[in-house]
Amino acid sequence: MGKIDKKKILYIHQYFITPKQSGGTRSYWLSQELIKKGYNVTMLTARNNQETLIQRQCIDGINVIYIKNSYDNSFGITKRIFSFIRFMILSTIIALKEKKVDLVFATSTPLTVGVPALILHWFKRIQFVFEVRDLWPEVPIQMGGIKNKLVINILYQFEKIIYRKAKHIIALSPGMVDGVLKQGINSDKISMIPNMAKIDEFYIREPNVEIANKFEIDLNKFNITHFGAMGQANGLDYIINAAYILKTIGNSNFDFIFLGDGSTKNSLIQKSKELKLENIKFIDAQSMNIVSEIINLSDCSIVSFSNIPILRTNSPNKLFDTLSAGKPLIVNSSGWTKKMVEDNKCGAFVDPTKPEELILLLQFWKTKPELMEEMCKNSRNLAETKYDKSILTKKFVKTISKYV
Repeated sequence: MGKIDKKKILYIHQYFITPKQSGGTRSYWLSQELIKKGYNVTMLTARNNQETLIQRQCIDGINVIYIKNSYDNSFGITKRIFSFIRFMILSTIIALKEKKVDLVFATSTPLTVGVPALILHWFKRIQFVFEVRDLWPEVPIQMGGIKNKLVINILYQFEKIIYRKAKHIIALSPGMVDGVLKQGINSDKISMIPNMAKIDEFYIREPNVEIANKFEIDLNKFNITHFGAMGQANGLDYIINAAYILKTIGNSNFDFIFLGDGSTKNSLIQKSKELKLENIKFIDAQSMNIVSEIINLSDCSIVSFSNIPILRTNSPNKLFDTLSAGKPLIVNSSGWTKKMVEDNKCGAFVDPTKPEELILLLQFWKTKPELMEEMCKNSRNLAETKYDKSILTKKFVKTISKYV
């Protein structure tokens, strides 16, 4: 019998990350499940530092094509746009040269990753599925990053074209689904598959004292961790303000840990120094196994976003990793995550404009060990039964398989 060719999926994601790196690993796990089900996955992505313009590498069965293209969370709007456009052009050229592609799967952000998918659809008649991780261009518009009316109109039209030409759309939250529906897309063309818990990577165990000592985490304090991006969208001044209030009232029982990097990190560090806040700690971005250890040392985590309506549609990795770790969650976004933590009794919502609410909540939680234990159990249970990658990656592959 002749060899049966595997169906080939060209997966386009500008920020592909493996578990050995810091950042979201959704595309890695989805690719692993596709490979497990017999598909050939080629990942078209970018990275900052490499000797040549294009490098090919096989990572855990994924055929990765790296394009040399600079990007950093600290970039301003101009440098970001340049990075997006450069990747859009180079990825389109490379995608056109790829042979025997059966399906393109393009995941935003930015919205420009839809261009190579559209080009292959128009010129090679290859179908594509589009994943909405953020509602572009609405997010940068509401955040003030894009103000030119002509550019805004062009981006809205481009968004509609991508949605209409896509064979199917995967959105990461109910709010994102609503955003796609508003563009006139039928609901049967949309699936909601949120970010995933990773119960085998984040879990409850004995505190790692060595890690605590290395990063100067005081286990006698009530530790609240915000991990991941520190960008404008995260509104982290809110936490700094809460820490300052605790200092002024002489309460030294709480420490706030900022774990990660981003465009606002330096200003947050500077503000903490000016206010002489000893209850704030900054830790640089770490690999997933170290992040997991630090979250296990924490009493709870906080998922913070600026008080901007579109950000209420978020589906943050840190939320699902916290569920896996079996820790209570604090959210300050009044979207679907507020309903999630309240309905499942695994955390609480606080007003993003009132840091006093955060302080009152933390003071209350510290005096209620039984409540904390209950929320820990509820978090882990929710991760295991609804949001773990073992569940959602299968749902993803089942959805994708209809179009290959």
